[in-house]
Amino acid sequence: MRIITGRYKGRHFDIPRSFKARPTTDFAKENIFNVLIQYVDFEDAEALDLFSGTGSISLELLSRGCSQVVSVEMDRDHHRFIQECVKKLGAEGIIPIRGDVFRFLKSCKQQYDMVFADPPYALKELAQLPDLVMERHLLKEGGIFVLEHGKDHSFEAHPHFVEHRQYGSVNFSIFSE
Repeated sequence: MRIITGRYKGRHFDIPRSFKARPTTDFAKENIFNVLIQYVDFEDAEALDLFSGTGSISLELLSRGCSQVVSVEMDRDHHRFIQECVKKLGAEGIIPIRGDVFRFLKSCKQQYDMVFADPPYALKELAQLPDLVMERHLLKEGGIFVLEHGKDHSFEAHPHFVEHRQYGSVNFSIFSE
């Protein structure tokens, strides 16, 4: 896993082979972030990374200048790995939370400039995530929600849908208030 750009550009982290997480490929990550700079000024932004997995997106957000990244991951080993990566960087700004994303969403009172979700593609509640983020008013004015998903989902009819991007087998749908 590699940080693409920003203050921690080029830093690598070896993901344990035992991990079940499917990190966003460097190719897809670099391309979606090139799109996202049209929507978000990362400098001092506050972001929420749901289903954080290896923490790849959280670390990229922090590297690009986010002042705070809340990283929610249920798996104990993945959560610990994210904490270790933050420690190795000597970075502040990532708040790793170990817990269920849906419980977190129900209790979250904070608003963010950007919410990113990379759930397991087979997650049965995946299609509900845009509605949950919008109904909970998790986005600041002008904020965006980015959902990574497989080819089996289309969100183009969603009232908050902005655009879709595909990089290989990785799909991203972008939503805004």
